[in-house]
Amino acid sequence: MTDPDSTVCPATPRLVGRDADLAFIHSFFGNTEVHGAALLLSGEAGVGKSAVLDAVAAGAVRNGVRVLRAAGVQFEADISYAGLNQLLVPLFDELDVLDNPHRDALRVAVGIGGGPAPDRLLTSTAVLLLLRLTAAETPLLLVVDDLPWLDRATNAVLGFVARRLVGSRIGFLAASRAGSDSFFEAGGLTEHRLAPLDDAASAELLALAHPDVSPAVRRRIAAEARGNPLALVELPVALSAEQRATLAAVPTVLPLTERLQAMFASRVAGLPERSRELLLIAALDGTGELATIEAAAAGRAAIDDLAPAERSRLVTVSADNRRLSFRHPLIGSAVVELATASERRRTHQALAAVLGGQLERRAWHLGEAALGPDATVAALLEEAARRRLRRGDALGAVTALTRAAGLSPTAADASRRLAEAAYVGVDSSGELEDASRLLAGARLAHPGTGRQSLHAAAASAFLLINRDGDIDTAYRLLVGAIESGDHGYDASDEALVEALHLMVLLCWYGGEPALWQPLLTFVDRLTPEPPELLWVIVRTFADPARTGPSALPRLKKLIASVGDDPTRVIRVGTASVFADRLGDFRFATRRLVEQGRAGTSPVRRHLGALMHLGLDYFHLGRWDDAAELAAEGLALCTDHDYRFFAWYFQYVRAAVTAARGDAETAAALTEEIVRWATPRGVHGARFFACHARALAAVGSGDFETAYRHARALSPPGTVAPYVPIAMWGTMDLVEAALRTGREQEAAAHAAAMRASAMAELSPRLELLVVACEALTTPGEESVALFERALALPGPERWPFDAARVRLFHGERLRRLRATTEAREQLSLAMDAFQRLGAKPWVTRAAAELRASGMSAPASARPGPVTLTAQELQIATLAATGLTNKQIAERLFLSHRTIGTHLYQIYPKLGISSRAALRDALSGLDLDREE
Repeated sequence: MTDPDSTVCPATPRLVGRDADLAFIHSFFGNTEVHGAALLLSGEAGVGKSAVLDAVAAGAVRNGVRVLRAAGVQFEADISYAGLNQLLVPLFDELDVLDNPHRDALRVAVGIGGGPAPDRLLTSTAVLLLLRLTAAETPLLLVVDDLPWLDRATNAVLGFVARRLVGSRIGFLAASRAGSDSFFEAGGLTEHRLAPLDDAASAELLALAHPDVSPAVRRRIAAEARGNPLALVELPVALSAEQRATLAAVPTVLPLTERLQAMFASRVAGLPERSRELLLIAALDGTGELATIEAAAAGRAAIDDLAPAERSRLVTVSADNRRLSFRHPLIGSAVVELATASERRRTHQALAAVLGGQLERRAWHLGEAALGPDATVAALLEEAARRRLRRGDALGAVTALTRAAGLSPTAADASRRLAEAAYVGVDSSGELEDASRLLAGARLAHPGTGRQSLHAAAASAFLLINRDGDIDTAYRLLVGAIESGDHGYDASDEALVEALHLMVLLCWYGGEPALWQPLLTFVDRLTPEPPELLWVIVRTFADPARTGPSALPRLKKLIASVGDDPTRVIRVGTASVFADRLGDFRFATRRLVEQGRAGTSPVRRHLGALMHLGLDYFHLGRWDDAAELAAEGLALCTDHDYRFFAWYFQYVRAAVTAARGDAETAAALTEEIVRWATPRGVHGARFFACHARALAAVGSGDFETAYRHARALSPPGTVAPYVPIAMWGTMDLVEAALRTGREQEAAAHAAAMRASAMAELSPRLELLVVACEALTTPGEESVALFERALALPGPERWPFDAARVRLFHGERLRRLRATTEAREQLSLAMDAFQRLGAKPWVTRAAAELRASGMSAPASARPGPVTLTAQELQIATLAATGLTNKQIAERLFLSHRTIGTHLYQIYPKLGISSRAALRDALSGLDLDREE
């Protein structure tokens, strides 16, 4: 192609997951140094080769390139030059451009002329000449699909042509199935392999092609398809509407459509009967264990009968671990599809017979072999579901319960099992849409389910808060179901215990102390005693400032045995949040996050792990990590429609931005939380917003605002009961009260902290308690208290809290004229704030250092000073010697407002007292003049 502006692959309509492949093809043919080139695409059957060819061809046409196409067809493979005929039909009227020998030879070859069979070289040359002459007028792209199915003669001609295109305006693009035999000689030609779609592209294609299929079924299909686009598009078509919506169990081996059968089944059909018998057992068993396959086939086939399947590259058999694996999961599906219903039932029965010691697998095979309702098999499947749930396999539990419901002889049992599947779906698996369908199915099967089933009530409550965030209605629904249940408060009743765990969260979300009393009563009534984890959560999560320490020994044991069950990991985390024990099993939480990212852990548990890890990292000072986890959590909430839980991650982001001085972002995030939470009664979320707002205001020096937000979190003089985050905001309230002249309120709050059990919960909370006592204690006695606070075990584990205490300590020491000691504490504080990126706190520490006579590092020095008009007016009056009260009278403001403004002004000017105001303002005037 001599024209550098003519390319055979311009911008093409987007194919899901193929942007990189199309970009490569475009670049290959558009390279001005390789005009006239041949490219071979290869890939497994169904990988999308034809779709890529179509996209390239369509793009070429839009760019003014003439496209000639041909596709191999099996029944024409024995007809010489049949493929060439397809390719050149559009040029039949232009053959006269050739000289007579080449024209006549080509006419005979493509079947539009008569005469003896032409010489192969003459024909090949004729084709090349024709293409070059045509391309002189308009660039050409030859597109050939299913190259191996073209006849031998056409393959020879195309191979000849493909090697002689350099310097022309002709492109050659052909596709063939990887590993297939072909008469086309590909040696020396560039090959590009189309890989299967990645996980993200597979999910996108499934969502676009089948938006009505439930997320859980989509993931199952994606796992079976292994990125094969044809399988992704076709597999859902073979499922029933109930299976697509998760109202009926999806078969262990997915059924195939006719297109998929054509792709895989023909290779299986030619195997000996005994080989197919073994493959059917392997496909339905799903584990690949040769011992199980051999036992189930006893008397009908032996392992040696797998040899034909191995030779056909359908399976691999490992001698090391004695396992069989299909080279593609859909080969197993093809095996099952070719078997009759009676053959499948017989195989399931044979497998159930040899799996007597493995309840879950045996129950599943019995369920698949059942022809109608069977109470015994349904009970086995229900027990299998419970075992799967205890192991953390929530999706497996939902599947087993759904199948058990289908085999239940009575409507009540079917409804109960569907309701439990719905609850597992909302609580563990994260499939809200599926759970909603299952719950609707439960009510349809037995209309009384809503009143009789705790699982149904719990699922309804959860769906209610996620859709509307209506905490009050969800709470009353669950309390009513518990009170009217026939459980007898038996602590071994799993439905009751699960309902109580959900009630803990509803009480916490509601943020009202009165909500907790019914829960505490229910837990106390459990016999013979409450489950250990539930008991601990109630004490460390509800009102930990009073009841938390009594549960710490039991919490320690729970942490030591946390295990890897996702539900247990999250619930132990819930018990650990306000006791500052999340770090004691961080490995388990991180593992859960990684599993969630890999798609092997339920979405809801993934969200819980992100929240716990985000809080843990915030207190550890790993703020960048905390912000990244929050962003990941928000994305998950959006992707999986978990609208209710977005506020968790907005809070983490708000806390980080507040501590770093980005007041605007923190304000926007907290406003979003409050605007969403207030009309829904989610006061617990509003308290978290208050904490972030108070922190932002303290950092910016707006202590009046800080006091207002901190007071909303917890009134001065009491650590608010049943508002556990009130403990985190205690130091903000005490500092803000002191800075605004509310010494009595500050002292009362410090006393309330000492009277509470905060200090017994964790070293970090004890640090806050002792620091606040020091802040409210005058004179030399406060220094001893600061030293005691900083001598607690490992204060640097909590770098932000420790740095704030060092800042307070340094300020007090400087005022007591212990300058050397003050500089040491202030330097340590400023170093910590700089590492954290806590800019407003760096500024405060730097101002105190300068006031102590020590120059702050350049990185901590403020830039050009800008005071607002009101700040400048207040500073000017204060510099003349007027008191706060006198300034307030002149400006018609309160003396507390004047104090707050001065505290904001001092760091801006790099000073820490009134005495330095006159000189600082003079310097400010000089800067303006310059």
